[in-house]
Amino acid sequence: MSARVFLDTNVLVYAFDQSAPAKQHRALEIVRQRSDGEWTISWQVVQEFSAVALHRFARPMASADLRDLHQALLWPACGILPGRALHAHALTLHGETQYRFYDCLIVAAAIASGVEELYTEDLQHGRELGGVRIVNPFLP
Repeated sequence: MSARVFLDTNVLVYAFDQSAPAKQHRALEIVRQRSDGEWTISWQVVQEFSAVALHRFARPMASADLRDLHQALLWPACGILPGRALHAHALTLHGETQYRFYDCLIVAAAIASGVEELYTEDLQHGRELGGVRIVNPFLP
């Protein structure tokens, strides 16, 4: 079964950072659905999350803990790796949407993964691109 949802980095950040308790609660609900294969991520999400966890959390994650999280959760969920086609699609999306390039890489990865929805708080809620609906899971 393929995943139904692609997670942007911010969902994982909220799940593991305690600075926004309401968002953390919702993000943890989403992350726990991984056992059902509900969501997927890309290499970019793994990299961005790692940088934030190590350097920007109020209490930075220890390298060993992050390594364990990579093995247990992040890499098993990672379905999209970098490549020329992904970057080309991101550039096309940039021309169409004027989103930031890294956001376009996220959208391109979500489209490539074949999901129905992209969970993010950074893009226009309800917009559809390439058959993927953008959903802000933190809206009331």
